[in-house]
Amino acid sequence: MAYFTWKETGLTADCASLEAMAARFEEAAALMRRMASEGFVLERHSDGQHITHGDAAVFEAYGFINEESPERQLDLIA
Repeated sequence: MAYFTWKETGLTADCASLEAMAARFEEAAALMRRMASEGFVLERHSDGQHITHGDAAVFEAYGFINEESPERQLDLIA
């Protein structure tokens, strides 16, 4: 029987069916569209893609963890 292996696991690891996987992707897409409409942007860097927002309060309101180094975070405050 023909098959392929699904390698993505972070978003769909707990899904029991293709329908559940589709629903999970649709939920993620809706969140990404809402974030884009509220000013989040995707930036490409040498270490990967970063999702950023110019307003720290909006970023924190979503509950995201700031992955910048502590030194860089202090530079932004000062």
